[in-house]
Amino acid sequence: MNFSFKIKNLLLTSLILLGFSSESLAQNSSFKTGADQYEEYLPLLKNKKVIVLTNQTGVLSDKNHTHLVDFLLSKKVNITKIFTPEHGFRGNADAGEKVKNDIDSKTQLPIISLYGNHKKPTKENIGDADIILFDLQDVGVRFYTYISTLTYAMEAVAENNKEIIVLDRPNPHDGYIDGPVLKKEWTSFVGMHPIPIIYGLTIGEYGKMVNGESWLANGIKAKYTLIKMENYHKKQRYGILERPSPNLPNDKSINLYPSLCFFEGANISLGRGTDFPFQVFGSPYTKDFSFQFTPRPSYGSKNPPLNGQLCYGEDLRNYPEDLRLLNLNWLLAAYHDYKSPKGKSDFFLKNLFFDKLAGSDELRTQITKGWTEDQIRKSWKKDLEKFEAIRQKYRVYPD
Repeated sequence: MNFSFKIKNLLLTSLILLGFSSESLAQNSSFKTGADQYEEYLPLLKNKKVIVLTNQTGVLSDKNHTHLVDFLLSKKVNITKIFTPEHGFRGNADAGEKVKNDIDSKTQLPIISLYGNHKKPTKENIGDADIILFDLQDVGVRFYTYISTLTYAMEAVAENNKEIIVLDRPNPHDGYIDGPVLKKEWTSFVGMHPIPIIYGLTIGEYGKMVNGESWLANGIKAKYTLIKMENYHKKQRYGILERPSPNLPNDKSINLYPSLCFFEGANISLGRGTDFPFQVFGSPYTKDFSFQFTPRPSYGSKNPPLNGQLCYGEDLRNYPEDLRLLNLNWLLAAYHDYKSPKGKSDFFLKNLFFDKLAGSDELRTQITKGWTEDQIRKSWKKDLEKFEAIRQKYRVYPD
């Protein structure tokens, strides 16, 4: 592996072929990510041993779009190793795929995967460093696992008298909250804290909340430093230079992700194994829909759900709205139109992964009882109001 990603040559591809918004980048020339605020964090790294927790999204906005690791090495920062989250350092592993540890062929730095059975850095992992420098492009949705990786990294530094510095990046679902709040008994790697599905904080603000609300194990506190973005506004949208994971290839997929991800816990395809993941949904048993597609093994989806089966569903690639709320209509329509030989009994997967995504079994129960979208939303209201009071304490950016 080579940390020189040729970002300069790939930027146009990232924006055009992958569909990320070059317009939003151009409109925000004064905007800077945390990684771009190197005058703030380089002094903190001087004479320190550093672990960098990052992946393909950890790039600067200089003219060469330099990867953070390359930049730090050019500044003689003493990097001892790289930690990498779900999907791996290059961001090309399937969701849930085990990612092996590795050695970078260019720098000979060890790359340690924080996924699978090794989600939390051990004492041995961080024993040769003073600081974990964290830089990941998150998508602002509870079940996207980068915030869980941040939580475990914070626990590790707190338990071992180390420090974590977070380089903040935009949240493409910032400025609003929505969805059911997770119940404690449904805690998992796709939901570690009592927050709604869309929680309206950047990943840097999120870490401040985890610390401030004593959500780390045994109420411990991490030594936590946030390198803020410059000229960032929570209700404005900012272009993303690199796809955050293989099946979120463009702005549209990221915008639809929180609404469509429920289908990961159902016998419904959301386009994994096609050229348009998280931009469609369908099943062999929803024939009332007219759009057709067939999932097949592909980049980032070696064995997609409903592999090789003709699915009937809806194509959302030209959906006109920039969603600022969850859309439950697609989930409810798919459930009501679902007609398998077993009836609706196999709509939800037997492993009840749907409940982990939703944060409890309440949403599944509401759907099976025939609740309307309005009834479901009203059931979230009280918990969302309580969370909003918590969220306001940790905001560092204006609307």
